[in-house]
Amino acid sequence: MRLIHVVLALVATVSLSACGGSDRDITMRLLEAPGDGPDEFGVLPGKPLEAPSDYAELPTPTPGQTSLTDRSPRAEGIAALGGNPARLTPAGVPNSDSALVRHASRNGTNPNVRAELAAEDEKFRTRKSRFTKIRIVKTDRYAQAYKRQTLDAYKEWYRFRRTGVRTPTAPPTGE
Repeated sequence: MRLIHVVLALVATVSLSACGGSDRDITMRLLEAPGDGPDEFGVLPGKPLEAPSDYAELPTPTPGQTSLTDRSPRAEGIAALGGNPARLTPAGVPNSDSALVRHASRNGTNPNVRAELAAEDEKFRTRKSRFTKIRIVKTDRYAQAYKRQTLDAYKEWYRFRRTGVRTPTAPPTGE
């Protein structure tokens, strides 16, 4: 009888220790490198360093922001094709979308919507990631957690077509 108690206490201790860890471990994405080495395409060479004409005109360093030597492949591609790379940076609502923004904000807007959505999503991820630390095989649980919130594009496309709404053609499903 004493041996049974010892074994049960040992199993309970191991089980509880497996549930321990970080207080706020709500990660569901499995973001590990697939191989042993670095990703060759993830390394972007910087622009060559240049001495500015006036050191007083240099921008203030901001952690996490781009620097003068960071490359922008998208902007460089647009410039190479004769476009205006300045159009990549958002400059307010374009005139073509002003009616849409006016209609969407007709009942008022919530200036704190980002913070509220972030808090709700953190609560959702906390609830969905209760047993994500217990993994027999490595798996990405993000798609499983958000499955009910995922839109099936083809299902909606067929639904709109049945009601008579004009819809563009869709590519084949690939099945």
